[in-house]
Amino acid sequence: MKTKCIITDDEPLARELIRGHINKLENFEIVAECSNAMEAMESLRTEKVDLMFLDIKMPQLSGLDFLKTLRNPPKVIITTAYSQYAIDGFELDVVDYLMKPVTFERFFKAVNKYFSSRTQQEISLVNETGFDEHAFIYVKENKKIIKIYLKEIHFIEGLNEYIRIHTENRRIVVKSSLHAMESKLPPEHFIRVHKSYIVSIARIRAFNATTIELENTKVRIGRNYKNQVFSALQFKNDNAI
Repeated sequence: MKTKCIITDDEPLARELIRGHINKLENFEIVAECSNAMEAMESLRTEKVDLMFLDIKMPQLSGLDFLKTLRNPPKVIITTAYSQYAIDGFELDVVDYLMKPVTFERFFKAVNKYFSSRTQQEISLVNETGFDEHAFIYVKENKKIIKIYLKEIHFIEGLNEYIRIHTENRRIVVKSSLHAMESKLPPEHFIRVHKSYIVSIARIRAFNATTIELENTKVRIGRNYKNQVFSALQFKNDNAI
């Protein structure tokens, strides 16, 4: 499967250079080239993007300010002529920070870091085709990679820098954010009900205005999540009487 990229830079020559580097890689595909953040935003809405090459100094909105607005950004490699923003970039969890003009050797090193960041993620969704008997994720607990079938998950609990996955027989603690986990799960089968909880819709036994009842526990519904919870559940049992 090809890695889908977008290039966001207001300088045509800079886009051309990155395009030339990308075209030397077999498994990469450029799905959009953008001259500003607004164009990039539209491309992210309409295209599946794995990796974005992003300039910092652009008109209207800087690359870093643009990145801060994204709820679920793709992986990002910064390309810029300004070294003073490196710390800001890494605080936003960018893969790498490339100084212009970008050589192919340095570009290739950044791409390798991108692949490394993918393989070392605490959570990676293996089966993205739907929630079926065989859909599963891998999670990293301590130094062990653990396979969890999605059908086994009851709910997931946020613990600051960690999450606890509650399954039928296990409680697995993973270093990750609840937000990162939420982005990996099929939204038609899992729902965020509180800032600290994601639940499996299939495991819900009953609910009221404040609480969701699962098989062996109860989970609170957060005030800011009520509308989306009731909309999603809405009587997905419309047969309720």
